[in-house]
Amino acid sequence: MTAPSSSRDRGGFAMIAFALVALYLFGIGAILVAVVAVRGDGTSTAASDQATTLNVELTEFKIGGNLTAPAGKVVLNVKNAGTMDHNLAVKGGAQTTKMLSAGSSEQLSLGTLKEGQTLTLICSVPGHEDSGMTATLTVTAAGSSAGGGAGGDMAGGDMAGGDMAGGDMAGMDHSGGGEKNWAKMDADMLASFAAFPAETEGVGNQLLEPTVLPDGTKQFELTAKLAKWEVEPGKVVDAWTYNGMVPAPMIKVNVGDKVRVLFKNELPVNQDIHWHGLEVPFEMDGVAPITQDPVKPGGEFTYEFTMDKPYQAMYHPHLHGQMTVPNGMFGVFQVGETPIAKGITVGGRQIPADVTPAVDIPMVLNDAGVIGLSLNGKSFPATAPIVVNEGDWVAVTYYNEGLMSHPMHLHQFPQLVMARDGIPLEQPYWVDTLSVAPGERFTVMFHADKKGTWVYHCHILNHAERDTGMFGMVTAVVVQ
Repeated sequence: MTAPSSSRDRGGFAMIAFALVALYLFGIGAILVAVVAVRGDGTSTAASDQATTLNVELTEFKIGGNLTAPAGKVVLNVKNAGTMDHNLAVKGGAQTTKMLSAGSSEQLSLGTLKEGQTLTLICSVPGHEDSGMTATLTVTAAGSSAGGGAGGDMAGGDMAGGDMAGGDMAGMDHSGGGEKNWAKMDADMLASFAAFPAETEGVGNQLLEPTVLPDGTKQFELTAKLAKWEVEPGKVVDAWTYNGMVPAPMIKVNVGDKVRVLFKNELPVNQDIHWHGLEVPFEMDGVAPITQDPVKPGGEFTYEFTMDKPYQAMYHPHLHGQMTVPNGMFGVFQVGETPIAKGITVGGRQIPADVTPAVDIPMVLNDAGVIGLSLNGKSFPATAPIVVNEGDWVAVTYYNEGLMSHPMHLHQFPQLVMARDGIPLEQPYWVDTLSVAPGERFTVMFHADKKGTWVYHCHILNHAERDTGMFGMVTAVVVQ
């Protein structure tokens, strides 16, 4: 039989119960404090060390504006208010959002920033930075208010609400500069047209002449090296090149030719040459370290193969290709004649049996790296016009060495698509806009039967125009 509890025992139990309740309440409080102290980016902070939140809006082709924030932790609320995919990245840093579809948002933590620090914000989609999607975040003294353009937290409102405090932004400059100077935009656009065609240093795609050896082998020399390259008037970049030109020298041989390429690497990184679209022996495919050892800086390698059929191909590095190719290391390799459709009727249009193009043009497309949005290594107004006489036929082969597809559009003259990747089509077809994906080659022909100057461009419009005028992937067909 259990003896009844004494008053001392009851008091002890009470004290134990009180202690458990206090510990429970203290635990909940501690948990609440911990929850409150954890920010959205997953790092804990004291109540006095809260992050400054800035709202940033992405549109075609602007980034909210020049932002300011006090020293300390900074978080960006990024919304894509445009009509196409964008992201926001710190240039030269690791911080970046995922690719944001139209209308979607994401938070981006920049960590702790110091007074006087500046960060360059960009959209890293190829071509978007060049089209104006860049802004500067400036860090001021701790305790100062955030502001500037899309900066500040806009009274705590989220950006999904649409008009951002009721303002219609259609007439505003999303870069934070207030209303656009429409008159200046008009003047700049007209001035960009007037400057075409502009002279710049350097011409790419020059035919590389071989040394013919006693056994008939055609021997070419290619040297990978850094070189200055003027992409557009006044824009000189440090290009990665073959033989100092962009695009690289054009190699053209006949079916049945034995080819030898003496390659020397004067770049600071290991290299190789991949023959994109050519059928060559395994050990000549140029994919280090799989088919060959990397060619070290200062090293050399000899490629040898025999051409067994016609090709419309390209050559470029495979090793470090994500860096070297956009920065200028790409060239045309043609075997045999350009495939031309003759003596057929396509879509009610008759192609003469004796048609011979007045000009046969390789057009290499690029959109990234230091070369950027360009045709044959040049950006408008430095792109070369195609000048022909009324009634001439013109052949063009597109070579896409960029990172995205380009819908190539020619005004007034339908393009007859005759070959894809160098392979003649059994049924050629007409288009006015032809989308060329990375790595693809298309050969087209058109009949220049109308006098005038006709615009020829990529129809992703921000690859051809910006607020300061025409640029990038634009040229013209001049019919005399």
